[in-house]
Amino acid sequence: MSLIRRFTALLLAIFVFCAPVMTGVLALALPAQAQTAAPAAAPAAPAAPHANGAVAKETVANPYGLEALWKEGDFVSKGTLVILVIMSMGSWYILIVKLFEQAKLLREAKQVDQGFWDAGSVQQGIATLKETSAFRFIADSGLQATSHHGGLLGNVDLNSWVTMSIQRASENVGNRLQDGLAFLATVGSTAPFIGLFGTVWGIYHALTAIGIAGQASIDKVAGPVGEALIMTAFGLAVAVPAVLAYNWLVRRNKVVMERVRAFSADLHSVLLSNTGKK
Repeated sequence: MSLIRRFTALLLAIFVFCAPVMTGVLALALPAQAQTAAPAAAPAAPAAPHANGAVAKETVANPYGLEALWKEGDFVSKGTLVILVIMSMGSWYILIVKLFEQAKLLREAKQVDQGFWDAGSVQQGIATLKETSAFRFIADSGLQATSHHGGLLGNVDLNSWVTMSIQRASENVGNRLQDGLAFLATVGSTAPFIGLFGTVWGIYHALTAIGIAGQASIDKVAGPVGEALIMTAFGLAVAVPAVLAYNWLVRRNKVVMERVRAFSADLHSVLLSNTGKK
């Protein structure tokens, strides 16, 4: 304990001896630092307020935006923009419509699993399906093939005739699912080049402005070059969603057609089996 007391007393003595010295040093140092920092802080001045106390903000209109492009563009530029807009609207319309059609077919496939196969006969199973159902169309085609097998068609084997009838009906459903995909593929492959055409036309205007002015100043080329870049961006903005939509719809069509082909194969077996009831 005596050692601890001695150590504490030594620290207290050092603090008492050094406190006046440190106070004097700080008193001499602080005015010098204040004098040194004062000139650096002098140039800073607050922004001059308005008469009503608000700081003025300068707003500059953009002469190279979409509005300026439409107002100042010629018939070629406007025509290119209109074509790209039509292609974009058509792509989104097809995407939404095909998604609804695919969702409808998937719901109908669930209805087939729930009610069609539990019926006592094919006719009773058909009655459980909606009149607009694609699966009812396939079932009707197969059922009619078994009852209309005379005349020249009688020379064809019943198995082959029913198979062809059901296959044709399934292909008709697949063809309906493919409607509109060609448009998406066309938009995805041609929209970038249509935008590139607008880009070339804008660069042509820029070179024409330079030739007329006799000097390559920024104010002569900023507008046409900006127009060219906007056209390129529009072409990509139209093409990329179309390509993505095409790939997505093709993948979903495969899923739907797997359900359709499975139903067609099962229906074929039921119609030709000895125990199947018409």
